[in-house]
Amino acid sequence: MIVISNAVRLHDDEVELSGIRAQGAGGQNVNKVSSAIHLRFDIAASSLPEFYKERLLALKDRRISKEGVIVIKAQQHRSQELNREDALQRLVELIRTVTVVQKARRPTKPTKGSQRRRLDGKKQRGATKALRGRVTD
Repeated sequence: MIVISNAVRLHDDEVELSGIRAQGAGGQNVNKVSSAIHLRFDIAASSLPEFYKERLLALKDRRISKEGVIVIKAQQHRSQELNREDALQRLVELIRTVTVVQKARRPTKPTKGSQRRRLDGKKQRGATKALRGRVTD
């Protein structure tokens, strides 16, 4: 079981994990060992609550395909087990991000005092610049 929150859990069979060969340097070992993990998670077919599904599908994330499948590739570590844990942790973090509801921003008006101070400053700068003109006798 993958724990998302106290109330939300995913079954292990909902997440498809497959071993692939990692990219990058590593000599002959990188060509022999499938240490990277390719994680696939179908949002629509999962047991997540509808709220989670809607918010995940609405996310603009390059890891979510047009078909609604989350694809995560983990190849940071040398061992397949560490990469598996890393991929699952990144999936949990992605799902948890949609649970946070952003507080609506209310636009504020500047106070009368701040408006007055701003205009006084502008007048002062204008007067200073007016004195920089050519001196006439």
